[in-house]
Amino acid sequence: MQRWVETQTLTGRLIADESGMSTVEYAIGTVAAAAFGALLYTVVSGDNILSALTGIISRALSTSVS
Repeated sequence: MQRWVETQTLTGRLIADESGMSTVEYAIGTVAAAAFGALLYTVVSGDNILSALTGIISRALSTSVS
């Protein structure tokens, strides 16, 4: 009977052990950030966004201060 209780206690500890969870969470966060960066780069480097940003900067630089 003592052996059974020890086995149950050890099994409970192994199931509740979360020592590696923070590493996995950081890895998933890093992959998500890299994917978001790639998506953002694709959107910003597109022709429509590039021409819109160029137009905004040109208008800002050509304005005169009164």
